[in-house]
Amino acid sequence: MVRINPSILAADFVNMERDLRRISTADLVHVDVMDNHFVPNLTFGPQMVTRIQAVSPIPLDVHLMIENVDRWAPEYAKIGAASVTFHAEATEKPVELARALRALGSRAGIALKPGTDAAPYLDDIAEFDQVLVMTVEPGFGGQSFMADMMPKVQQVRDAADAAGSSVWLQVDGGIDLSTIATARSAGADTFVAGSAVYGSGDPDVNIAELRALASGHQHEV
Repeated sequence: MVRINPSILAADFVNMERDLRRISTADLVHVDVMDNHFVPNLTFGPQMVTRIQAVSPIPLDVHLMIENVDRWAPEYAKIGAASVTFHAEATEKPVELARALRALGSRAGIALKPGTDAAPYLDDIAEFDQVLVMTVEPGFGGQSFMADMMPKVQQVRDAADAAGSSVWLQVDGGIDLSTIATARSAGADTFVAGSAVYGSGDPDVNIAELRALASGHQHEV
């Protein structure tokens, strides 16, 4: 199954509720939480995410690009986010944190920066509901897709298939009409797209076009 998760980094923050309604055909809405420490940008905190949760027509896919995730990630699960993804680089106890998030009713995701090796986490892949392979350096939207991350995507997909895991394999960064098929071919099934959805035209039409392109490129198992 292909999932399209628009990033609200590309939405109009002053008209957030309107722009959430414009992506009602998406699977989840990707909410980037940044603290200006883990990454050099500052976005939303729990109060804003609580309001987004209250008005969004689709579930929240929260991506925490913050320090101290062991303290803060459970708070986003308590808000009601359907999925909470934390960075492997921000915790020394990823499995313990994933279990805590699941206990609170959220899907638990682990994210890997471009420079982070996936191998140390693959033996525990069954502990996670989602693995996010960053296809840009995290921090800002609108960056170019890093095609050299595709071997890592394939590595995670192979490990998931070998383990019989139904983990979602997400890619985030530079996903658009020209790159989504490449990521799908490498094994990704969940795609974060910002500018490609909100940049021009009708967001729901853009979502449909992205979904069609990804659906036409099934990965080989």
